[in-house]
Amino acid sequence: MRIYFLAATLSMLLVAPADPQVGGGKPDPVPRAKMRSQPRPEPVAKTRLLMLGINLPNFRGIEERLGQSPRGDSWDIIQGQALLIAENGNLLMLRPPRNDKEDTWLERAADLRAAATRLARAAVDQDYARSRDDLIALANVCNHCHKSFQVDVRISAFGEQSGVPAVPAPPRPPAVPKPPPPPRPPQPPGDRP
Repeated sequence: MRIYFLAATLSMLLVAPADPQVGGGKPDPVPRAKMRSQPRPEPVAKTRLLMLGINLPNFRGIEERLGQSPRGDSWDIIQGQALLIAENGNLLMLRPPRNDKEDTWLERAADLRAAATRLARAAVDQDYARSRDDLIALANVCNHCHKSFQVDVRISAFGEQSGVPAVPAPPRPPAVPKPPPPPRPPQPPGDRP
């Protein structure tokens, strides 16, 4: 069931309608008013949430499946998870910093997309060794970007095998003590047992 959902989700992301061309020449120009009214991509989520909601869980899912040689549908799931990370590279391109690091940001997002796409191709080929190597390379791409933007998060694949410390687990919030029960209202002297 998850594979069908993943496949449907990816098909919506990857398939775009074709623009028909009449007579083999240039397409008819779109009037300016129509161009302004068409929806355009715009960032909605913060970058941190994209990392926590898309990259990290999909990266960890791939890592878990590559803990031993995958079988059957696991290869399709690895491919889908890698493609979601690749698509997140596209989402990151929508939110570059508006300063002198914009070009670096776009380059790092393209590197993420390329590394995750290579991993997806290795999964299509069901190449276990290449998939593991590509996941380690993907972690290094993530770390290179984090270093460029002074993000204090390091990703590793398969524990310490990549030579980079693993991302620490998020700290647990402190326990909140239960408040004491409310005091009972005093009972009139005649109502006591």
